[in-house]
Amino acid sequence: MGQQGKHLNSIKVSHEKHTAGCATEIMAIPETVCISMSQHIGAPCKPLVKKGDQVKVGQLIGDTDAFVSAPIHSSVSGTVKEISTIRSVTGGEDQVVIIETDGNQDVCEEIKPPVINDMKDFIAAVRASGLVGLGGASFPTHIKLNPKNLEEVDTLIVNAAECEPFITSDHRLMLENTEYIIKGAVAIMKHLGLKKGHIGVEENKPDAIEKLRKVIADMGHSGDIEVNVLRARYPQGAERVMIYEITGKTLRAGMLPADVGVILSNVTTIAFLGQYLETGRPLTTKRVTVDGNAVAEPKNIIVPIGARIADVIAACGGYKAEPKKILMGGPMMGRAVYSDEFPIIKNNNAILAFDGPQALIPEETGCIKCGRCHGACPFKLLPVSIAEAYETKDAERLEALEVMQCMECGSCSYICPARRPLAFINKMSKGFLKEATSK
Repeated sequence: MGQQGKHLNSIKVSHEKHTAGCATEIMAIPETVCISMSQHIGAPCKPLVKKGDQVKVGQLIGDTDAFVSAPIHSSVSGTVKEISTIRSVTGGEDQVVIIETDGNQDVCEEIKPPVINDMKDFIAAVRASGLVGLGGASFPTHIKLNPKNLEEVDTLIVNAAECEPFITSDHRLMLENTEYIIKGAVAIMKHLGLKKGHIGVEENKPDAIEKLRKVIADMGHSGDIEVNVLRARYPQGAERVMIYEITGKTLRAGMLPADVGVILSNVTTIAFLGQYLETGRPLTTKRVTVDGNAVAEPKNIIVPIGARIADVIAACGGYKAEPKKILMGGPMMGRAVYSDEFPIIKNNNAILAFDGPQALIPEETGCIKCGRCHGACPFKLLPVSIAEAYETKDAERLEALEVMQCMECGSCSYICPARRPLAFINKMSKGFLKEATSK
């Protein structure tokens, strides 16, 4: 674990895992879904359907020839109501396919388990499934599983840390769909020729750790796959942190896990792959945690991709107080949205709605040069110095301070007694430096 037992800097957050004991429920199909054509890093898909078309569950409705992409499938059966655009969470415009559901959930006749004879077939099947990183990154999985230096890669790491406060959807997956996690991991190790598999889980999920170890043993993979119990510290689930904690290898910004001999993927991504290889059903649903003090009935719930946040909240008893803030994702790295009309996309793992003090951004006060931000940063950056360099637009200084190493985990902002938005300043600094160095 780490280099000679050492750990990267981290912080202790209040985990707020209220829904850890809530067995996953299945959401009723809403009257309409709004399926975005931008659900992955890379080029958006182009709609393959038009207004008035009849569609079925699992039917391909969006794709592109672009290299960095992943196809998109219908999560419902019904009629295409319109092809439109919406303002995205990040401020751009996303093309969407709006489908009026018929309630039948008829499954596309073309769905069948993939036939895989070699590595090429395996990668093609992963792409056809529509799979992207489901832990938040949304990078197309078929590209991640086909690195240029595959002969140098020997280790699979399944990221099951789930270190963000409130979110428990991965925890429930580990308890409820354990076999698919192991099947997915075994398939990747087989087709990529990897020798060792690790599943990294924080120590605050003892029931998941026990279940994983039991299923691994029952399926005869104790010699191949190991469950690594990690400290319940934030940001344990960050890619670069987890690789260091399990292997002791350092992954700097700009490097890929394959550069240090590792394939790393979120536990939900791995489990979906195990399920897809068995059923052939593409990615059309997502398990999400719905929580926050404005939600009447917090729970874990499987929702059709494209369901609007408002419909998901309604399936959880609605709001018990008017929300002052709604997040897609966790409170550390999630995104605040200005409307609950946004649709669920592939990489959403939580919807949090807050009222009262939890929704407010504390008033910023003067920096007291306490150094807590530096002590919290996994990569020992100097957020206060970065902020000063950004204020003076000193690109050379920002480069010397290695601001590009920041992964925007939010630890510095969380720990700051002056409540300065240091992580956001780091983000802005990275953008400024990229622009300055590209000229």
